[in-house]
Amino acid sequence: MSREVFDQIAESWYRVRHWPRLRTELEELVQRWHSGELLNLGCAHGADFLPFREDFELWGVDFSGEMLKQAQRFSAKFQLKANLVMADAVFLPFGDETFDWAVAVATYHHVKGKTERETALQELKRVLKPEGEAFLTVWNWGQPKFWLRYKENRVPWRVAGKTVYRYYHLFSYGEFQKLLDKVGFEIISISPERSYRFPMKNFSRNICALVKKQ
Repeated sequence: MSREVFDQIAESWYRVRHWPRLRTELEELVQRWHSGELLNLGCAHGADFLPFREDFELWGVDFSGEMLKQAQRFSAKFQLKANLVMADAVFLPFGDETFDWAVAVATYHHVKGKTERETALQELKRVLKPEGEAFLTVWNWGQPKFWLRYKENRVPWRVAGKTVYRYYHLFSYGEFQKLLDKVGFEIISISPERSYRFPMKNFSRNICALVKKQ
């Protein structure tokens, strides 16, 4: 991942991505989890905190200091009490079995390197309590706009009159499931986003996985 790129786009990200893009899924998790200590991993400006604002102790991690400044701004706007920590997903500064639940929306596809992605998921598993669950989403390689393109991709973002590029590793359903199995998560479900309406999951924008620490 490039910290510098996300620092550059943070303010525009706050404006363009202001609301949770997977709000239906997150609201379903509120009904499933009810309360507890929640880790938002790769929290960016913090929009995905919104559904959990009641009855959850909120923790957010991002490696971009500028994104965390926007998360402070977002938290003040919506009166969220979020504990924000600057850290990398491959080394989380928390003790073992700290969190009841976790969400990581559009986070792991930004981690560059096969070993690093596995390490990041192992770190997530480490900080979850036994029987703790996590909701993870990554971009699907099979979505039409990436047909005939490599899995390792640079996706543009326009900011201040110039184009910067974010690194993405595009997952297939099989690859993501294999990685979660290797790390040792129990996979409760793996599916497209709720808004996806086609019978074949292979072309969805997102791969959404609900997993449990065994």
